[in-house]
Amino acid sequence: MSGGVGPVSEISTSKEQEDEATVKEKQEHKVFNKPKKTNSFSSLQQLNALAVIIVLSASGMVSIQDFAFVVFTLFYMYFISKVAFPTFSSSAEPPVFGEKNRILGLYVFTGALIGLFLPIAYIFEGVVEGDKEGIQAAVPHVFLLASQVFMEGVAFSDRFSLPIRVFVPVVYNSARIFTIMDWLRTEISKGHREFSGSERRLVVGRGLAVANLAFWSFNLFGFLLPFYMPKAFKAYYASSPEIKKAA
Repeated sequence: MSGGVGPVSEISTSKEQEDEATVKEKQEHKVFNKPKKTNSFSSLQQLNALAVIIVLSASGMVSIQDFAFVVFTLFYMYFISKVAFPTFSSSAEPPVFGEKNRILGLYVFTGALIGLFLPIAYIFEGVVEGDKEGIQAAVPHVFLLASQVFMEGVAFSDRFSLPIRVFVPVVYNSARIFTIMDWLRTEISKGHREFSGSERRLVVGRGLAVANLAFWSFNLFGFLLPFYMPKAFKAYYASSPEIKKAA
């Protein structure tokens, strides 16, 4: 005879298990359905880049070729993301070099200082001094770099895979090297004739053009192509379901 103890204990145990299962289910529901955190710093960078794009576009100094290049890369980025490099998961893939890499953060800040902040100041000073030629030479690089910053923010979403993140800086960096070379040629040619700017502006313009050519050439041939691109593609194909099944 059990005296009723057995069945009661079994009922209470089953109820506890049901309660535990319910609590666990609710916790899992909260984990998988919690709102995604957005990177406010990245959003702020995109807004600033978009503001630069709008201002330069409104000035009328951006060529149709540069506009066409930005539009083409936007559509082509979506095209290859569907045809060649689809995403393997619904969540955004982690950065290639980690989120808190101080050396990379300093490197990116240096690029922003040399490529955006100082050239923008140079353009505004050119408006004051009336150096239209110097402004027009520097604008294509600044416009394309601001477009690159904006497009990189778009690429760092759960809709795009790691190869698309590589595509944006490599393509834009390659295009900007040609605009920087044109800028440098313009600054050098100023020394052989009179121009409306000061001597100090001539030195600053040449220094900025040389610094940008050196930095972005190293960025393309010394960082993006030999390190960033192989590492990103390796991580992408390592996460491929087909490769995991074959392994």
